[in-house]
Amino acid sequence: MPLRTSHYPFSAIVGCDAEPLDDLGLSLALASVSPEIGGVLVRGQKGTAKSTAVRALASLLPPVEVYRGDRFSVDPADPAQESPDGPFPPGTAVEGRPVRLVELPVGATEDRVLGSLHLEQALTHGQVAYEPGLLARSHRGLLYVDEVNLLHDHLVDLLLDAAATGRVTVERDGFSVEHAARFLLIGTMNPEEGELRPQLLDRFGLTVEVAAPSDPAARVEVVRRRMAYDSDPAAFSDRYDQAEKALAERIATARETARRGRLSDAALLKIAQVCAAFEVDGLRADIVTARTALAHAAWQGRTSVTLADIRRAALLALPHRRRRNPFDAPGLDEELLDRILGDEEPPPDDPEPPGGSHDPADSGDPAAPGEDGAPDTDGQEEGPSQAPDTGADGPEQPPAPPQGPEGSQGPEASERTEEPEGDEAGPRPTAGTTVRASAPYRPRTFTARGTGVGADGRRSRAIGTRGRRIGAEPPGGGSGSSLHLVETVKAAASRPHGGGRVSLRPRDLRVAVREGQESNLVLFCVDASGSMAARKRMGEVKTAILSLLLDAYRRRDKVGLVTFRGTKAELVLPPTRSVDAAAARLDELPAGGRTPLAEGLLEAARVLRRERLRDPRQRPLLVLVTDGRATGGRGSVGRSLEAADHVAALGVATVVVDGESGPLRLGLAAALATRMGAEHLPVSEVSADALGNAVRERAA
Repeated sequence: MPLRTSHYPFSAIVGCDAEPLDDLGLSLALASVSPEIGGVLVRGQKGTAKSTAVRALASLLPPVEVYRGDRFSVDPADPAQESPDGPFPPGTAVEGRPVRLVELPVGATEDRVLGSLHLEQALTHGQVAYEPGLLARSHRGLLYVDEVNLLHDHLVDLLLDAAATGRVTVERDGFSVEHAARFLLIGTMNPEEGELRPQLLDRFGLTVEVAAPSDPAARVEVVRRRMAYDSDPAAFSDRYDQAEKALAERIATARETARRGRLSDAALLKIAQVCAAFEVDGLRADIVTARTALAHAAWQGRTSVTLADIRRAALLALPHRRRRNPFDAPGLDEELLDRILGDEEPPPDDPEPPGGSHDPADSGDPAAPGEDGAPDTDGQEEGPSQAPDTGADGPEQPPAPPQGPEGSQGPEASERTEEPEGDEAGPRPTAGTTVRASAPYRPRTFTARGTGVGADGRRSRAIGTRGRRIGAEPPGGGSGSSLHLVETVKAAASRPHGGGRVSLRPRDLRVAVREGQESNLVLFCVDASGSMAARKRMGEVKTAILSLLLDAYRRRDKVGLVTFRGTKAELVLPPTRSVDAAAARLDELPAGGRTPLAEGLLEAARVLRRERLRDPRQRPLLVLVTDGRATGGRGSVGRSLEAADHVAALGVATVVVDGESGPLRLGLAAALATRMGAEHLPVSEVSADALGNAVRERAA
C-alpha cells in the first residue's frame, strides 16, 4: 500500500529502527496489532520523540474501507454499524482511505469534540443539521491527545464515555444523533506538568516511560538523523521507505496471526497470579495483559503465548494500574514478576478438555496456587507497598490548646524567641535535617473569593464552559460556546419583521453563560526555619501540606512552593501541575536556622505577580505556613510587617496555617493573618474532620 511520508518515518526513530523495538515502538506496534488493548500512554520529558512516534504510526496502518460520502466511517462489512448519513442501499460505492490521525487539542470545546448544530444551515436555510465532531472523525482511526494530562475535566469525561461504550450520543440544540466511535487512544504527557486523572489513566491499555538516551553515540545518531530530515524530508523518507513497508506488512500480518491466537488456561492463570500479586484494581488489568500477550506473540509470528509474552505484557500493562495516589511512582518489581512467572512454560490446553472444565491444580504448573497459595504470599510480602490512605481517615490530630492572648508579646519577644516552647514541640533535629510527613488526610476546602473566569476545575466559583446556565450573551465574550437556542430565537424575534416570519441572522446568535468551578494556582510559602524545626511540629506541618497538595491534585490546580530559612527565601518549585514534583520537594525540605519571614513573603509576592502576567485569568491562593516569628537580620519584625502589607495589597486570597504549638503560644501568626486580611488556621485544624469535631463541640 502507498505510505504517507508527511511525517518523520517511524523506522527512522532511534529505538524503533531495529529488532527488538524499544518500549515506545513496541507498545505502539502492539496496540496497532490489537486495538482492543485500549491505547497507549507515553510519559516522558520534552524532546523525547513522543509526538514524533505517534504521528509516524498512522502511515503504517492498513487502509480502511468506507462508504463514499459517509462522514462517520462505518465499516461496510459490518451490518451492525449504522451511520447517521445512512442507510446506504446495496451497490453504494465503497472506497479505501488511509487511517486518520485525529488530534484532540487540550483547549478544544465540547462542541468541537462531540459535534454541534451546523450554524450555517440553521441560520441561512432554517434547517437543523448536525456537524460531526472529532470523535466521529476518529472512528476506526487514531485519536491523539498531546499533553493529555492538561486536558480539561469535561473533555476527559467525554473521552471516558466514548472509550467505555464505543459510541457517542449527542442530544442538544434540537437534534439527537448517535454514532460509533471506536478509536485507538494515544496520549503523551510530561509528568512534570501534572498527573492524569485515575479514571482516564486506567483507560489506557499500556503505558511507557521514555527518556533521552544517555549513550553519547545514540544522541549523536538522533541529531544526525533529525538534521538530515530537516534539510531534505523527501530524500530522507526515501531512505527508510523499505523499512516502513516492512513494518507495515509486519503489522498487517500480526493482525491476522492474532485472530488465530489462543491463550491456554495455564497462561490465563499465570496472568491472574501476576495481577493479584501486584494488587492492581479491578479486572481490566487481567484483560489488557491477556490481549497484550496475544498481540506480542502474534508480533513474534506465533499463535501460542509464552512466558516471555506474558512478562512483556505485564511490564507494559500493569505499572500505571498499581498507583494508589498521585504520589506513587509507576513501576513494577521485575524480580517479583520473574518469581511469579517461574521458568516452566505454560502447557497448551487439551484440545478436547473432558467435561468442559479445567482444574488449575492439574495443569502441571508449579506456580499454580495450592492450599498454601505460595505465589500470593510472595506477592503480599514482597510486592509493592501500600500507598498512604488518601481518604478522610488520617492520623488523629491532637486538639489545639486554647489560644493565648495575641497582645501578650512584642517585637522584642518575637526576635529573641526562636526555640519551641514546652514538651509539645518534641526533640529538635540537627540543622538542615529533614522530617517526613505522615499519611495525608482530607483537608478543609479553601477557595478564592468572588467569581473568576479561569480554566475549568473543582475549587473556586467561576464563569466558564461548564456548570449551570445562568444567562446568555453574544459570542466572543469568552464565557461559553454552546448555543443558547431560546435566547437566539428571542433575539431574532425582537427585531421588527413587518408581520412576516422570523428570520435568523448572525447577529442574533447567543451562547450560554454558565457558572461552574475553576482551578487555581495554590502557592505554598513554608517557614523551614529553626522555630519550625522541632520534629513533631515539622511533621504536622508537612502532613498538612501533603494533604493540601493531594487536594490540589484532585481539584486540577497548579501548585508552587516557596521556602524560607536562614537568610533567604527560595522558589524550590515553580508553579506546575505536577503534585508529584511538589511532594518530592516537600519530602526533601530541610529545616533549621533563622526566620527570614520578610524575604519569604516578598518572594511569594514576586511569584504571584509573575504568574498574573502569564495568565491573568488564573486566580491564586496563597497558603502561608509559619508560626509568625521573624528573626532574620536587623529590623526583621518591621520588614516582615511591611512585606505583609505588600502581599495584602495584591488582593490575593490568603490562608495562614499556624505552625505554633505547645502550652505557651505567642499568637504571632494570628496577628500576621489579621494584618494581611487572611484566614487564620492552626495546623491541627487543617483536617476537615478536625474542623467538624470543633463545630460539634461548640454546638454542644
